[in-house]
Amino acid sequence: MAKMVNCVKLGIEAEGLDDAPFPGAKGLEIFENVSKLAWKEWLAKQTMLINENKLASFDPKAREFLANERTKFLFEGNNEMPEGYVPPKA
Repeated sequence: MAKMVNCVKLGIEAEGLDDAPFPGAKGLEIFENVSKLAWKEWLAKQTMLINENKLASFDPKAREFLANERTKFLFEGNNEMPEGYVPPKA
């Protein structure tokens, strides 16, 4: 049976992640409080942020920026798009 969590992002009980997304306290907090669906939404947003801001995964400042954005997105309800973002045409 799937692990269920009260998802802080979606505000509903939903299927939780199978494992912590990364080691440490923050990874454990996400594992215990974020659903698979919310995590999938975050990964899409993270990809968009990386592309829009031309971030390099090896840059410590980029990692810090993404960690802050992840916290805002998952735990603070912030879903703002980057300045100058233009959604793709259908």
